[in-house]
Amino acid sequence: MVARGLDSIGTGRQIELAAEGFLAAGWNVQLAVTTAGGAVATRLAHAGVTVHRLSTRPVVDAAAAVRLVQLARRLDLGSSDVVLTWGRSQVRLAAAIKLLIPTVGFVSHLAMRPRGIITGLALGKADRVIASSPAVATGCERLGVSPVKIDTIPPAADPARAEGLSRAELATRLGLDPEKIWTLCVATLVPEARLERLLWAIDQLGVVHRRLEHVLVGAGPLRSRVLRRARVQQLAERLHLFPHLDCLPDLLREVRLVWQSGEVACGGALLDGMALGIPVVAVESDAARQLIVDGETGRIVPADPESDFPRRALGIIEDDELAARYGIAAKARAAAVFPTDRMVASVLAAASTDAFKYERAK
Repeated sequence: MVARGLDSIGTGRQIELAAEGFLAAGWNVQLAVTTAGGAVATRLAHAGVTVHRLSTRPVVDAAAAVRLVQLARRLDLGSSDVVLTWGRSQVRLAAAIKLLIPTVGFVSHLAMRPRGIITGLALGKADRVIASSPAVATGCERLGVSPVKIDTIPPAADPARAEGLSRAELATRLGLDPEKIWTLCVATLVPEARLERLLWAIDQLGVVHRRLEHVLVGAGPLRSRVLRRARVQQLAERLHLFPHLDCLPDLLREVRLVWQSGEVACGGALLDGMALGIPVVAVESDAARQLIVDGETGRIVPADPESDFPRRALGIIEDDELAARYGIAAKARAAAVFPTDRMVASVLAAASTDAFKYERAK
Protein backbone atom coordinates (compact mmCIF):
# COMPACT_ATOMS: atom_id res chain seq x y z
CA MET A 1 0.00 0.00 0.00
CA VAL A 2 1.31 3.45 -0.95
CA ALA A 3 -0.03 6.62 0.70
CA ARG A 4 0.85 10.05 2.01
CA GLY A 5 1.26 10.57 5.73
CA LEU A 6 -2.33 10.84 6.96
CA ASP A 7 -4.30 10.96 10.19
CA SER A 8 -7.15 8.61 11.14
CA ILE A 9 -9.84 10.67 9.42
CA GLY A 10 -11.23 10.52 5.89
CA THR A 11 -8.87 8.71 3.52
CA GLY A 12 -6.55 7.86 6.40
CA ARG A 13 -9.32 5.96 8.14
CA GLN A 14 -10.21 4.12 4.92
CA ILE A 15 -6.57 3.00 4.64
CA GLU A 16 -6.65 1.69 8.20
CA LEU A 17 -9.84 -0.28 7.65
CA ALA A 18 -8.63 -1.77 4.37
CA ALA A 19 -5.24 -2.71 5.85
CA GLU A 20 -6.91 -4.42 8.80
CA GLY A 21 -9.13 -6.29 6.34
CA PHE A 22 -6.13 -7.47 4.33
CA LEU A 23 -4.39 -8.63 7.52
CA ALA A 24 -7.48 -10.54 8.63
CA ALA A 25 -7.59 -12.22 5.22
CA GLY A 26 -4.00 -13.42 5.62
CA TRP A 27 -2.23 -10.92 3.36
CA ASN A 28 1.29 -9.67 4.06
CA VAL A 29 0.57 -5.94 4.28
CA GLN A 30 3.32 -3.35 3.85
CA LEU A 31 2.72 0.41 3.86
CA ALA A 32 5.02 2.84 2.05
CA VAL A 33 4.49 6.39 3.36
CA THR A 34 5.66 9.02 0.88
CA THR A 35 5.42 12.18 3.02
CA ALA A 36 6.04 13.17 6.61
CA GLY A 37 3.47 13.24 9.41
CA GLY A 38 0.26 11.41 10.12
CA ALA A 39 -0.79 8.91 12.76
CA VAL A 40 -2.00 6.18 10.39
CA ALA A 41 1.46 4.68 9.86
CA THR A 42 2.08 4.36 13.60
CA ARG A 43 -1.35 2.91 14.25
CA LEU A 44 -0.95 0.33 11.48
CA ALA A 45 2.53 -0.61 12.65
CA HIS A 46 0.98 -1.49 16.01
CA ALA A 47 -1.62 -3.56 14.17
CA GLY A 48 1.04 -5.66 12.43
CA VAL A 49 1.64 -3.79 9.18
CA THR A 50 5.25 -3.33 8.06
CA VAL A 51 5.76 0.41 7.55
CA HIS A 52 8.37 2.02 5.29
CA ARG A 53 8.78 5.80 5.76
CA LEU A 54 10.21 7.13 2.51
CA SER A 55 10.35 10.86 3.20
CA THR A 56 10.50 13.53 5.89
CA ARG A 57 9.03 16.22 3.62
CA PRO A 58 5.39 17.36 3.70
CA VAL A 59 4.87 16.80 -0.04
CA VAL A 60 5.62 13.95 -2.43
CA ASP A 61 8.93 14.59 -4.19
CA ALA A 62 11.31 12.88 -6.61
CA ALA A 63 13.37 11.41 -3.78
CA ALA A 64 10.31 9.60 -2.40
CA ALA A 65 9.57 8.26 -5.87
CA VAL A 66 13.09 6.87 -6.21
CA ARG A 67 12.92 5.27 -2.76
CA LEU A 68 9.57 3.70 -3.60
CA VAL A 69 10.97 2.05 -6.72
CA GLN A 70 13.98 0.86 -4.73
CA LEU A 71 11.62 -0.58 -2.10
CA ALA A 72 9.63 -2.43 -4.77
CA ARG A 73 12.81 -4.00 -6.08
CA ARG A 74 14.02 -4.88 -2.59
CA LEU A 75 10.71 -6.60 -1.82
CA ASP A 76 11.09 -8.54 -5.09
CA LEU A 77 7.49 -7.92 -6.11
CA GLY A 78 6.02 -10.32 -8.61
CA SER A 79 2.82 -11.64 -10.16
CA SER A 80 1.32 -12.66 -6.81
CA ASP A 81 1.81 -9.18 -5.31
CA VAL A 82 -0.29 -6.03 -5.53
CA VAL A 83 0.61 -2.34 -5.23
CA LEU A 84 -2.42 -0.44 -3.93
CA THR A 85 -2.12 3.35 -4.03
CA TRP A 86 -4.32 5.83 -2.17
CA GLY A 87 -4.95 9.25 -3.68
CA ARG A 88 -4.06 11.03 -6.88
CA SER A 89 -0.55 12.01 -5.80
CA GLN A 90 0.48 8.35 -5.55
CA VAL A 91 -0.76 7.12 -8.93
CA ARG A 92 2.27 8.18 -10.93
CA LEU A 93 4.63 6.60 -8.40
CA ALA A 94 2.99 3.20 -8.75
CA ALA A 95 2.88 3.54 -12.53
CA ALA A 96 6.68 3.73 -12.45
CA ILE A 97 6.77 0.45 -10.51
CA LYS A 98 4.42 -1.13 -13.05
CA LEU A 99 6.71 -0.11 -15.91
CA LEU A 100 9.70 -1.71 -14.18
CA ILE A 101 7.81 -4.79 -12.91
CA PRO A 102 5.03 -5.45 -15.46
CA THR A 103 3.80 -8.60 -13.70
CA VAL A 104 2.93 -6.89 -10.40
CA GLY A 105 -0.70 -5.99 -9.78
CA PHE A 106 -1.48 -2.27 -9.66
CA VAL A 107 -4.67 -0.94 -8.05
CA SER A 108 -5.37 2.76 -7.60
CA HIS A 109 -7.88 4.08 -5.05
CA LEU A 110 -9.22 7.56 -5.83
CA ALA A 111 -11.58 9.69 -3.75
CA MET A 112 -11.36 12.77 -5.98
CA ARG A 113 -11.72 13.18 -9.73
CA PRO A 114 -8.34 12.68 -11.45
CA ARG A 115 -7.03 15.40 -13.73
CA GLY A 116 -4.32 15.80 -16.34
CA ILE A 117 -2.99 13.77 -19.24
CA ILE A 118 -0.07 12.33 -17.26
CA THR A 119 -2.39 11.13 -14.50
CA GLY A 120 -4.62 9.56 -17.14
CA LEU A 121 -1.65 7.74 -18.66
CA ALA A 122 -0.62 6.50 -15.20
CA LEU A 123 -4.14 5.26 -14.48
CA GLY A 124 -4.04 3.44 -17.81
CA LYS A 125 -1.30 1.24 -16.33
CA ALA A 126 -3.55 0.17 -13.45
CA ASP A 127 -5.14 -3.28 -13.43
CA ARG A 128 -8.06 -1.92 -11.38
CA VAL A 129 -9.17 1.55 -10.33
CA ILE A 130 -11.28 1.97 -7.21
CA ALA A 131 -13.48 5.07 -7.30
CA SER A 132 -15.10 6.19 -4.07
CA SER A 133 -18.14 7.62 -5.87
CA PRO A 134 -19.85 7.57 -9.30
CA ALA A 135 -18.55 11.10 -9.92
CA VAL A 136 -14.96 9.93 -9.43
CA ALA A 137 -15.60 6.94 -11.70
CA THR A 138 -16.89 9.28 -14.41
CA GLY A 139 -13.78 11.41 -14.04
CA CYS A 140 -11.61 8.33 -14.56
CA GLU A 141 -13.52 7.37 -17.70
CA ARG A 142 -13.06 10.86 -19.11
CA LEU A 143 -9.30 10.35 -18.79
CA GLY A 144 -9.53 7.19 -20.84
CA VAL A 145 -9.77 4.50 -18.14
CA SER A 146 -11.85 1.59 -19.38
CA PRO A 147 -15.14 1.23 -17.43
CA VAL A 148 -14.47 -2.51 -17.02
CA LYS A 149 -11.41 -1.65 -14.90
CA ILE A 150 -13.33 0.60 -12.50
CA ASP A 151 -14.90 -0.53 -9.23
CA THR A 152 -17.09 2.06 -7.50
CA ILE A 153 -16.73 1.42 -3.77
CA PRO A 154 -18.22 3.96 -1.32
CA PRO A 155 -16.19 4.77 1.81
CA ALA A 156 -16.91 3.20 5.19
CA ALA A 157 -18.35 5.14 8.12
CA ASP A 158 -16.31 3.69 10.96
CA PRO A 159 -14.55 6.35 13.07
CA ALA A 160 -11.27 5.46 14.73
CA ARG A 161 -11.28 4.49 18.39
CA ALA A 162 -10.53 7.40 20.71
CA GLU A 163 -7.80 7.30 23.35
CA GLY A 164 -10.17 8.62 26.01
CA LEU A 165 -8.74 12.13 26.31
CA SER A 166 -11.03 14.47 28.18
CA ARG A 167 -12.14 17.82 26.83
CA ALA A 168 -9.87 19.54 29.34
CA GLU A 169 -6.89 17.42 28.25
CA LEU A 170 -7.57 18.19 24.60
CA ALA A 171 -7.85 21.89 25.38
CA THR A 172 -4.49 21.85 27.12
CA ARG A 173 -2.78 19.90 24.35
CA LEU A 174 -4.20 22.02 21.51
CA GLY A 175 -4.37 25.42 23.16
CA LEU A 176 -8.17 25.60 23.03
CA ASP A 177 -10.61 27.09 25.50
CA PRO A 178 -12.70 24.24 26.98
CA GLU A 179 -15.55 26.66 27.68
CA LYS A 180 -15.97 27.60 24.03
CA ILE A 181 -17.72 25.77 21.17
CA TRP A 182 -15.35 23.97 18.78
CA THR A 183 -15.68 23.25 15.07
CA LEU A 184 -13.46 21.02 12.92
CA CYS A 185 -12.35 21.01 9.30
CA VAL A 186 -9.85 18.49 7.91
CA ALA A 187 -8.50 19.37 4.46
CA THR A 188 -5.30 19.27 2.46
CA LEU A 189 -4.08 22.85 2.03
CA VAL A 190 -4.48 23.03 -1.74
CA PRO A 191 -6.57 25.30 -4.01
CA GLU A 192 -9.38 22.75 -4.43
CA ALA A 193 -10.16 22.89 -0.70
CA ARG A 194 -11.18 26.55 -1.16
CA LEU A 195 -10.06 27.45 2.33
CA GLU A 196 -10.61 31.13 1.68
CA ARG A 197 -14.31 30.32 2.06
CA LEU A 198 -13.64 28.74 5.44
CA LEU A 199 -11.61 31.72 6.65
CA TRP A 200 -14.29 34.14 5.47
CA ALA A 201 -16.96 32.08 7.25
CA ILE A 202 -14.93 32.07 10.48
CA ASP A 203 -14.54 35.82 10.17
CA GLN A 204 -18.29 36.32 9.75
CA LEU A 205 -19.19 33.98 12.60
CA GLY A 206 -16.90 35.93 14.89
CA VAL A 207 -19.07 39.00 14.39
CA VAL A 208 -22.20 37.34 15.76
CA HIS A 209 -20.84 34.65 18.09
CA ARG A 210 -17.84 35.27 20.35
CA ARG A 211 -17.66 31.85 21.97
CA LEU A 212 -16.34 29.89 18.98
CA GLU A 213 -12.96 28.30 18.25
CA HIS A 214 -12.14 26.54 15.01
CA VAL A 215 -9.64 23.76 14.32
CA LEU A 216 -8.25 23.25 10.81
CA VAL A 217 -6.10 20.15 10.30
CA GLY A 218 -4.12 19.82 7.10
CA ALA A 219 -0.76 20.12 5.39
CA GLY A 220 0.01 21.39 1.93
CA PRO A 221 1.59 24.10 -0.21
CA LEU A 222 -0.92 26.77 0.86
CA ARG A 223 -0.05 26.65 4.55
CA SER A 224 1.81 29.97 4.60
CA ARG A 225 -0.97 31.64 2.59
CA VAL A 226 -3.65 30.39 4.97
CA LEU A 227 -1.69 31.63 7.99
CA ARG A 228 -1.05 35.01 6.36
CA ARG A 229 -4.70 35.46 5.48
CA ALA A 230 -5.74 34.46 8.99
CA ARG A 231 -3.46 37.16 10.41
CA VAL A 232 -4.81 39.78 8.01
CA GLN A 233 -8.39 38.88 8.97
CA GLN A 234 -7.42 38.82 12.66
CA LEU A 235 -8.49 35.20 13.13
CA ALA A 236 -5.41 34.01 15.01
CA GLU A 237 -7.21 33.73 18.35
CA ARG A 238 -10.10 31.72 16.86
CA LEU A 239 -8.39 29.54 14.24
CA HIS A 240 -6.00 26.76 15.28
CA LEU A 241 -4.09 25.22 12.36
CA PHE A 242 -2.28 21.89 12.71
CA PRO A 243 -0.59 19.91 9.90
CA HIS A 244 -1.45 16.63 11.67
CA LEU A 245 -3.14 15.58 14.91
CA ASP A 246 -2.77 12.14 16.45
CA CYS A 247 -5.64 12.99 18.81
CA LEU A 248 -8.15 13.64 16.01
CA PRO A 249 -10.43 10.72 17.01
CA ASP A 250 -10.79 12.28 20.48
CA LEU A 251 -11.18 15.83 19.18
CA LEU A 252 -13.89 14.76 16.75
CA ARG A 253 -16.08 13.63 19.64
CA GLU A 254 -15.88 17.08 21.26
CA VAL A 255 -16.75 19.36 18.34
CA ARG A 256 -20.19 20.85 17.71
CA LEU A 257 -19.86 20.95 13.93
CA VAL A 258 -17.79 19.37 11.15
CA TRP A 259 -17.64 21.47 8.02
CA GLN A 260 -15.95 21.58 4.65
CA SER A 261 -15.43 24.47 2.24
CA GLY A 262 -14.36 22.73 -0.98
CA GLU A 263 -13.29 19.53 -2.72
CA VAL A 264 -11.51 17.19 -0.29
CA ALA A 265 -10.99 13.43 -0.56
CA CYS A 266 -13.72 11.53 1.32
CA GLY A 267 -15.04 14.91 2.48
CA GLY A 268 -12.29 15.24 5.06
CA ALA A 269 -13.91 14.51 8.43
CA LEU A 270 -17.52 14.70 7.20
CA LEU A 271 -18.29 10.97 7.20
CA ASP A 272 -16.39 10.31 10.43
CA GLY A 273 -18.40 13.05 12.10
CA MET A 274 -21.70 11.76 10.72
CA ALA A 275 -20.96 8.29 12.10
CA LEU A 276 -20.65 9.84 15.57
CA GLY A 277 -23.87 11.83 15.25
CA ILE A 278 -22.19 15.19 14.67
CA PRO A 279 -24.00 17.57 12.29
CA VAL A 280 -22.17 18.62 9.14
CA VAL A 281 -22.22 21.56 6.75
CA ALA A 282 -20.39 21.57 3.42
CA VAL A 283 -20.15 23.72 0.35
CA GLU A 284 -21.42 21.77 -2.65
CA SER A 285 -18.92 19.16 -3.88
CA ASP A 286 -18.84 15.55 -5.09
CA ALA A 287 -18.21 14.28 -1.55
CA ALA A 288 -20.91 16.49 -0.03
CA ARG A 289 -23.51 15.23 -2.49
CA GLN A 290 -22.52 11.61 -1.82
CA LEU A 291 -22.50 11.84 1.97
CA ILE A 292 -25.08 14.44 3.03
CA VAL A 293 -28.84 14.57 2.54
CA ASP A 294 -29.44 18.30 2.56
CA GLY A 295 -31.85 19.41 5.25
CA GLU A 296 -31.95 15.94 6.80
CA THR A 297 -28.44 14.92 7.90
CA GLY A 298 -26.84 18.34 7.57
CA ARG A 299 -26.62 21.11 5.02
CA ILE A 300 -25.13 21.39 1.55
CA VAL A 301 -24.75 25.03 0.60
CA PRO A 302 -23.98 26.59 -2.78
CA ALA A 303 -20.67 28.36 -3.30
CA ASP A 304 -22.58 31.59 -3.92
CA PRO A 305 -23.65 33.57 -2.08
CA GLU A 306 -20.73 33.12 0.32
CA SER A 307 -22.95 34.14 3.24
CA ASP A 308 -24.84 30.82 3.08
CA PHE A 309 -21.88 28.86 4.46
CA PRO A 310 -21.50 30.70 7.80
CA ARG A 311 -25.26 31.25 8.06
CA ARG A 312 -26.06 27.53 7.90
CA ALA A 313 -23.22 26.75 10.30
CA LEU A 314 -24.49 29.33 12.77
CA GLY A 315 -27.99 27.86 12.62
CA ILE A 316 -26.66 24.50 13.82
CA ILE A 317 -24.33 26.02 16.39
CA GLU A 318 -27.09 28.04 18.03
CA ASP A 319 -29.99 25.59 17.74
CA ASP A 320 -29.55 22.53 19.99
CA GLU A 321 -32.69 20.84 18.69
CA LEU A 322 -31.67 21.26 15.06
CA ALA A 323 -28.15 20.01 15.77
CA ALA A 324 -29.52 16.94 17.54
CA ARG A 325 -31.95 16.18 14.73
CA TYR A 326 -29.27 16.40 12.06
CA GLY A 327 -26.87 14.37 14.20
CA ILE A 328 -29.32 11.51 14.76
CA ALA A 329 -30.20 11.34 11.05
CA ALA A 330 -26.53 11.55 10.04
CA LYS A 331 -25.56 8.66 12.31
CA ALA A 332 -28.39 6.51 10.95
CA ARG A 333 -27.45 7.28 7.34
CA ALA A 334 -23.78 6.56 7.96
CA ALA A 335 -24.57 3.13 9.40
CA ALA A 336 -27.09 2.21 6.70
CA VAL A 337 -25.40 3.53 3.57
CA PHE A 338 -21.68 3.27 4.34
CA PRO A 339 -21.08 -0.08 6.11
CA THR A 340 -17.51 -1.14 6.82
CA ASP A 341 -17.83 -4.81 5.86
CA ARG A 342 -19.02 -3.96 2.36
CA MET A 343 -16.16 -1.52 1.73
CA VAL A 344 -13.48 -3.89 3.02
CA ALA A 345 -14.80 -6.91 1.13
CA SER A 346 -15.05 -4.89 -2.09
CA VAL A 347 -11.49 -3.54 -1.81
CA LEU A 348 -10.15 -7.04 -1.17
CA ALA A 349 -12.02 -8.32 -4.21
CA ALA A 350 -10.70 -5.48 -6.38
CA ALA A 351 -7.15 -6.35 -5.31
CA SER A 352 -7.52 -10.02 -6.21
CA THR A 353 -4.78 -11.17 -8.57
CA ASP A 354 -7.25 -13.68 -10.04
CA ALA A 355 -9.33 -10.74 -11.26
CA PHE A 356 -6.22 -9.20 -12.87
CA LYS A 357 -5.38 -12.40 -14.69
CA TYR A 358 -8.95 -12.62 -15.98
CA GLU A 359 -8.94 -9.04 -17.25
CA ARG A 360 -5.49 -9.43 -18.84
CA ALA A 361 -6.60 -12.63 -20.57
CA LYS A 362 -9.57 -10.80 -22.08
